[in-house]
Amino acid sequence: MRRIESRIDTGSASYAENRAAYEAMVATLRERQQVAIDGGHGRERSIERHLSRGKVLVRDRIDMVTDHESAFLEFSTLSGFGQYDDEVPGGGIVTGIGIVHGVPWVFIANDATVKGGSLVPVAIKKHVRAQEIAEENGLGVIYLVDSGGAFLPLQDDIFPDKDHFGGSFYRQARLSAKGLPQLSVVLGGCTAGGAYVPALSDEVIMVEGIGRIFLGGAPIVKAALGEIIEPDDLGGAELHTRLSGVSDYVAATEAEAYGKLREICATTNQRRVDAPRDWMDITEPEPPAYAADELYGIVSADDRIPFDATEIIARIVDGSKFSPFKPEWGESIVTGFARIHGHMVGIIANNGIIFSESALKATHFIELCEQRRIPLLFLQNTSGYMVGRDSEVGGIAKNGAKMVAAVANATVPKYTVLIGGSYGAGNYGMCGRAYDPRFLFMWPNSRISVMGGPQAADVLATVKQDQRAREGLEPMSEDEWATFQAPILDKYDVEGSPYYSTARLWDDGIIDPRDTRDILGLAISASLNAPMPETDFGIFRM
Repeated sequence: MRRIESRIDTGSASYAENRAAYEAMVATLRERQQVAIDGGHGRERSIERHLSRGKVLVRDRIDMVTDHESAFLEFSTLSGFGQYDDEVPGGGIVTGIGIVHGVPWVFIANDATVKGGSLVPVAIKKHVRAQEIAEENGLGVIYLVDSGGAFLPLQDDIFPDKDHFGGSFYRQARLSAKGLPQLSVVLGGCTAGGAYVPALSDEVIMVEGIGRIFLGGAPIVKAALGEIIEPDDLGGAELHTRLSGVSDYVAATEAEAYGKLREICATTNQRRVDAPRDWMDITEPEPPAYAADELYGIVSADDRIPFDATEIIARIVDGSKFSPFKPEWGESIVTGFARIHGHMVGIIANNGIIFSESALKATHFIELCEQRRIPLLFLQNTSGYMVGRDSEVGGIAKNGAKMVAAVANATVPKYTVLIGGSYGAGNYGMCGRAYDPRFLFMWPNSRISVMGGPQAADVLATVKQDQRAREGLEPMSEDEWATFQAPILDKYDVEGSPYYSTARLWDDGIIDPRDTRDILGLAISASLNAPMPETDFGIFRM
């Protein structure tokens, strides 16, 4: 592999303008993430009440379990952003990958300071997504349970459907069938259907005085049976550890519980994150030749101005070294091999709109990576596939379909980062959420929608104009045209935002571009826990 020679002039006015604009975007991201981490606005009383019960805050709990100074890859910190009257920061649940005794685990931890840990729809979605990550990547799951169960006012969006609360128990059973360990620490309420989280776990620890498990809490028992009973007598740690057998261990404090949890983790015989796979070629990591913060100045402050994906690659791969594939053909897609933290990856990155040639080039490259069992990294920045008569004659529909089919059928681990626009079928061909990448992250500048706002507004205004013509009406004036387009532009501006996406878990989180390399390194390392599927994928030259 040869080092990429950057052509970015870091002393230029455009670079300075881009950098300033991006630093402002990252500042907004950090501010919003910190609000979610701190528990949201006006949440001081809930946090104080939680601490007064001798409880530990949710992220501190995770820190007490994971290895000292090890990285924690948190998912979807801003889930629920702008929803539920902004009263459910982070969806009321924290998920991510943490390291325990050198082994990667998926953490699913309730935040009891948010509506008592009750589960709103986005919390269920986040819980299920974390289980999906565990299953795809062969990771065990640690549940830190402190929840009042389903948020009853929104029960119809929580209870009956496939990926609702019942789906989380289904996945838990499936994870167990695949031999993936699941451990629960009960740190508060574990009510109704939530009681099945520990009941479906391999081993359970309950903390005395605060941990409780019951299918029906004291209010339900009183309403159903007329029986008045104290919560600890109904489902406390002593009862479930010494009488029912629902729990396996009792701990006097949270600290004692986490010590026991780490002890259990050491007995699960799981693969360490630094243990190589026989099919994976791993070398010593090498930092990029260019500074990561230069990414801020490369991405244009105006999202209509393109940037060279090769310059992005140069700042996230080992040694800035890249071996391009078909560099002289289908140039609107960049393909080639590189390493990230020592791991070989095949990279597919957009340099604009996708033409027939670039679609075929990407398809050929996916086939190569599949046959060689090399993971794929997609860097999305495209307005989609080329339209027009010449493109149709050239077979853009069938050639784009080949690319989409190759992405859909590739069994190697896939990772996607939206570094710019993700529009239309380009989202599909570049491994959007529907194509099951192991992880999908977004940059703060990224946009995602069926098409750009101006394009959508023009299309709908043109349709309206044609309708008026058919009805014998006068064409819209310039002012009427602008008035008609305004709400469409506003709608696409809001719904195309990365914050709109991440609030609904269309991604696994918005990330600072400077962190891209390290986040991908963690994600790739975690993925190696799952065996690489065997393949008979042949090469069909496009």
